[in-house]
Amino acid sequence: MLARLAARAPLLPGAAQVTFIDVDDTMRETHGYAKQGVGYGYSKVKGLNALIATVSTPRAAPVIAATRLRKGSVNSARGAARLITDALVTARACGAGGAGDSGDSGGTGGTGGTGLTLVRADSAFYGYDSVAAARRGGARLSITARMNPAVAAAVTTISETDWTPISYPNAIWDEDEQRLISDAEVAEVGFTAFTSRRKAEHITARLIVRRVKRLNPGANPQGGAQQAELFAVYRYHAVFTDNPMPLIEAEKTHTAGTPSSKRSTPTSKPVRWPTSGSFAANSAWLVLAAIAFNLTRAAGCLASVFHARATTATIRAHLIHVPARLARSARKQHLHLPSDWPWEQAWTQLFDATLGPPPST
Repeated sequence: MLARLAARAPLLPGAAQVTFIDVDDTMRETHGYAKQGVGYGYSKVKGLNALIATVSTPRAAPVIAATRLRKGSVNSARGAARLITDALVTARACGAGGAGDSGDSGGTGGTGGTGLTLVRADSAFYGYDSVAAARRGGARLSITARMNPAVAAAVTTISETDWTPISYPNAIWDEDEQRLISDAEVAEVGFTAFTSRRKAEHITARLIVRRVKRLNPGANPQGGAQQAELFAVYRYHAVFTDNPMPLIEAEKTHTAGTPSSKRSTPTSKPVRWPTSGSFAANSAWLVLAAIAFNLTRAAGCLASVFHARATTATIRAHLIHVPARLARSARKQHLHLPSDWPWEQAWTQLFDATLGPPPST
């Protein structure tokens, strides 16, 4: 359905050049005692877990490519590999990667077409299965790496002269410090991940590291004397990526995909409250919510340039919840719209694109 929508509305302009696939999960709170699959997850909220993959471009707001409803106590990365595979197939059908982009079955991390398809995710999805699924699908990857001993050891090899200042036009949220930051320093180093697996499954790519000064320098992490001294002054955030962009651009591209920075996410009202006690019914509810989200996004793209980038809440307020009146006269229906309405032109463009008269022949 998303592929057919993309063929009829400018949902993903520029997808042939650059396409982003963002993977994230969210806990949806439930109430009552007779709901299948309900449990406490990472957010300490009792409910169900929704795994969602969105597709976007630098010029387009995200649309939903794939969804999975899971039990509340599930690990975030469970089923992510299959979801990434499905999302990549859908993205290709929507024009991602350019004409003739059929993926790279060799798992080299390239794309079959001329465009760039980048899978972005946070550290919960830093694992071999997710990374391998992205590379098998012919996509590049940009995944936040956990600060495990191997990553920490790689960070210690970065020379002090290699750090480059970076400024963010829009401040980003630092989960560890619980504050907004607008300035930091970045550097990169080569890194081979998953070395505990067999040699054929080792993956070598760039490790882009961002460091931010600690607010509390006395909070030293556990570790050796060298690492304790290194990590006492700064907090380090590593990204495992094979993005071919330059260092600064690659880091900003990854940061732009974090959930806190997305202007429009599929957490609209239909997704927030799974109402049924049946897990299968709630799964169907999630699918219908994704369809409604994509239809709303398509309506915005057909209405105006402003609504193409607006949130779905804005689209509903401006174009769907219209104070109009339907009247009948002479066996005809007449739709009376409000006068001096600021969104008249956008609504008219949407009406003409969807229900207007057919072209003359």
